[in-house]
Amino acid sequence: MTGTSRRALRLTLWAQRQAHVVPAPLRRLAGRTLRQLTDPGSATTLPSEDWSVPLVPGRGGGDLVALRPATADPRPPGPPPTVEVNGHRPVRCAIAAGVLDVGGAEEVAAFLARRLPAHGFETVVVYSDKRLPGQEGEGGRLASALAAEGVATQQLTPADAGQWLRSWRPDVISAHNARDWLLDAAGEAGVPWVETLHDMHRFYHPASWEPESRRAQRIAAQVAVSDLVRQQYLTRVPSYPGDQVITVPNGVDGARVPLVDRTLARAALGLTDEFLFVSLARYCLQKNTFGLVTAFGDVAAEHPDAHLLVAGRANDDPMYYEQTRQAAASLPGADRIHLRGHCANPSALLAAADAFVLDSFFEGWSLASMEALVAGIPVVLPDVGGAREQLAGGRRGHLVANPAGDAELVDWQVINDLRYRPQRNRPELVAAMSSMIRERAAWASARQRLRDEATALFSPDESLAGHARVLRAVALGEPVRADAGQPPPPRNTSATVRSTTLMSSQSDQFST
Repeated sequence: MTGTSRRALRLTLWAQRQAHVVPAPLRRLAGRTLRQLTDPGSATTLPSEDWSVPLVPGRGGGDLVALRPATADPRPPGPPPTVEVNGHRPVRCAIAAGVLDVGGAEEVAAFLARRLPAHGFETVVVYSDKRLPGQEGEGGRLASALAAEGVATQQLTPADAGQWLRSWRPDVISAHNARDWLLDAAGEAGVPWVETLHDMHRFYHPASWEPESRRAQRIAAQVAVSDLVRQQYLTRVPSYPGDQVITVPNGVDGARVPLVDRTLARAALGLTDEFLFVSLARYCLQKNTFGLVTAFGDVAAEHPDAHLLVAGRANDDPMYYEQTRQAAASLPGADRIHLRGHCANPSALLAAADAFVLDSFFEGWSLASMEALVAGIPVVLPDVGGAREQLAGGRRGHLVANPAGDAELVDWQVINDLRYRPQRNRPELVAAMSSMIRERAAWASARQRLRDEATALFSPDESLAGHARVLRAVALGEPVRADAGQPPPPRNTSATVRSTTLMSSQSDQFST
């Protein structure tokens, strides 16, 4: 890095930290100017993805990524079981995503592509990109995984989307952060569109509400992944019919969160008796990694054996990662704050953890926290989408206030003002994390209970069936029932579910 680049980086970082005192119009102008002067790719570094380096210097580590499940599944592999769908023709469903690399929304799209065929669907995943703008590396990890499994995928551009839709002729599109030009092409081709509301980040500014009201007129139905997300959407877009927004919580399959030997996982990270918080999350404003790291500084001061390990991609906002890295380096417990990149074996990280923690400003329904619960790990979550359902009044961890205040009124103005400032939930977050440490033995003895409860409550069978009911109704031109996201009442008939073994996502460390 040249001297000019270093000076520009320091100026940009300082300006970002002071932005809350600048009027919004001037702030936006200054932000554009600084982005033109500073090249994040040359001015910043990204977190290491070398998982052979131990967290505690001087201790032996190991190959964490290579650790396999503690017990192998004795069942031989075979085709996925099916659900009987009598009286219905097969439905052709295009599952649309934006960047098909890694991410919670994208993993839900992949989940549907893999398992909707068991409900009488023919699926193909369409996407626009394999990498984010400026993202280094090969990218497209999820696209490659789906192709290797034999799941049909198709990369589209604005120029060829219409032709492809007319050629493949889907009955319905299930959208997961897909591009609006694909919505335009779908409208021209007469293909109904079902939007999946993974979170509300696009609608946290009043200027977005009227455009969304117009855009929503072209959307046949919407699936919200939590009741909070549904409520937030209808509050901001009251013109959209409430009975067309159906809540279908994400599910998680315990078989997809294999149990890795805890002793081996901790040894690979160079840990002995230390208390380890794990956070699987991207380095970005939504996940509020900066707020989590600075709050952990208070925890570290009180508990000398506490460590925080954050794992996730930083490509979305390299400058945000740099702010977080510098903040962590300035804290007294800096040697116990570990900022790492993507981990290809998140189950091993969860096995090594004593607790899981997020401090997000917003979520739709965190998949990473659900996977932590299925791994038997208690969680600390702010009041975001899905947190109330997952934590069940403290039975599975601690729910703390949203860092922006009222979770139902979160908006970008508040979030932007708070990004590098003390946040109102910090004392409560610190207290919850400290409580986890003091209650370590009790939570350790509850691991099997947590796993059993999470596996039973967050059924991927019901999540998949909810999506299938909404998509089928829209594809066939039938009314979408308000209870479409709920499991149907049991019937005494042979034409019921035979069995399903369904898969969910792997890790919000990559998401939404």
